[in-house]
Amino acid sequence: METLQAKVVSVHVGSLDEHGKEERRSINVEFDGVVGDRHQSFTRSCFSGDKQAKGTLRRNERQWSAISVEELAEITAAMDLSEPLSAADVGANLCLQGISELSRLPMGSLLEFPSGAVLMVSEYNPPCRDKGAQLAGKYTTRSGRALSDTHFPKAAKLNRGLVGVVEVPGAITPGDDVLITVYRHPSWLERSS
Repeated sequence: METLQAKVVSVHVGSLDEHGKEERRSINVEFDGVVGDRHQSFTRSCFSGDKQAKGTLRRNERQWSAISVEELAEITAAMDLSEPLSAADVGANLCLQGISELSRLPMGSLLEFPSGAVLMVSEYNPPCRDKGAQLAGKYTTRSGRALSDTHFPKAAKLNRGLVGVVEVPGAITPGDDVLITVYRHPSWLERSS
């Protein structure tokens, strides 16, 4: 198994009525997600473009979200922003440093924290126009060009971060080292020639 190292830079929680998330000194994760976050639940309603019809109640594979400092820098540059994009503003619960292609971790990869908390990757977190509209209203460009709701989805394509589920509860704090075990299919699943 391949392992990677990262560090927690910041942690965030968003209530039901907020568009972004607030930075916290630490967060707790339980089997149903990040405590106090609007995505904390065993189930969720499908959104437009989801795997099932909009409004269908399904298992919540989006209990937490993460992005890396490196990916935020790429998105900031691609959008030509006059100030750095924050993890809180893109709606991430975790901001990590040290893994430039966090968004490309495969489903099943594990993130392990010193408290014993373990998070499992469910899928890539695609950027959306609603978040693009929120960011366009908050950020300005270095060139003075106006931002539209499509700038963020275009700039964040393939580097918006990840979502996943909680495997083992625990606390996560800025400064924590993160051991990432990259998922690989077991050898017994490979067919011999």
